Amino acid sequence: MGRLIVAQFITLDGVVEDPDGSDGTACGGWAMRYGPQGVAGDKFRLGPILNQGLLLFGRRTWEHFSALWPTRDDPFSQAMNAAAKVVVTHHEVDPAGWANSSRIPEPLATWVAGTVQTRDIVVIGSGSIVAQLAAADLVDEYRLLTFPVAVGAGRRLYPNGVQLCLTAAERVGPATLAIYTAEDEAVL
Repeated sequence: MGRLIVAQFITLDGVVEDPDGSDGTACGGWAMRYGPQGVAGDKFRLGPILNQGLLLFGRRTWEHFSALWPTRDDPFSQAMNAAAKVVVTHHEVDPAGWANSSRIPEPLATWVAGTVQTRDIVVIGSGSIVAQLAAADLVDEYRLLTFPVAVGAGRRLYPNGVQLCLTAAERVGPATLAIYTAEDEAVL
């Protein structure tokens, strides 16, 4: 049985919007204030999940990542580039744009519920996808890399609040990686 894992860069005040500044928002670029090493490498501790699971993206995030990752060749980038990737879009996905990429062939919640029975699925970024999956109660785990900054504005991960259970935490570069599960799934 797999898990649906949400991996997000996040601020102290819960903002997940535009961590690298590429969207040009007024609050954007907050993660990059700590330099590229603040976000480089396997900060979410995905390790073997990249080899055996699937990466799930919304179209905009996939397009952004497909412009960045294929030219990188450090060990983590090699793992990201080799990983199986699926995209939520109504358009065809050009696998030449980023290796091992394809489009989800059915409605998102249906596809996730079926696929997670056998494989881990990781959603990186893709705020609208995360919102849909959270609303459908399909998220098993959140891996949040919290940067020591509050930006005061921007799209938040939990606009309506949430109750989670902390299962692990560690300092990772300038940030803190915390792993949470839904309260009812937590082992107490």
